Amino acid sequence: MFRRLIFSLLLACCGSSMADEIVPICYGYGCIAQASVQFSEERLREINQQLVVAVDPDEERKMLAIAIGRMYGWAGEQSDIRNDRGGNYADGHAPGKMDCIDHSTSTTRLLRLLEARGSLRWHRVLDPDVRNWALIFPAHWSAVIAESSGGDAHRFVVDSWFVDNGEPAVILQLDEWKKGAGPDV
Repeated sequence: MFRRLIFSLLLACCGSSMADEIVPICYGYGCIAQASVQFSEERLREINQQLVVAVDPDEERKMLAIAIGRMYGWAGEQSDIRNDRGGNYADGHAPGKMDCIDHSTSTTRLLRLLEARGSLRWHRVLDPDVRNWALIFPAHWSAVIAESSGGDAHRFVVDSWFVDNGEPAVILQLDEWKKGAGPDV
């Protein structure tokens, strides 16, 4: 953990020779289409500078929600996902609409990018998780993070499906989200 902190501080203070990053972003419901989105080193450094100053896991989650929203906003500058609205019904027939599978897959990819670059100091990225409400309701997927020093009680969803493109992601405790917590969309 100490090495990641030093690496993050060096990136924030001194720049780096890292290159732009390309991340495939899913859309079209069920990840049937993907856009190759390029994140410039300058923008990734900006996100890192935002995250590296977090003094605890709570603060990092608040900053991470904003960072994921910004990254989706930048992805919307390069793709039709700029048309995505929270939930599944506000999109209409707009190109670039995203369901929870698109969001959970893409958000996990964005989180793994941040993790690989040393931008997450207090959390690690897990595989997406699902909640099932009942037989008559569909399942819902989300990206998941865990506090680096915590066990199962310290897992959280990073759910960008609830919000319009570019808005901060919703971060909730995994167990509460599994019970149905989150905005009504």
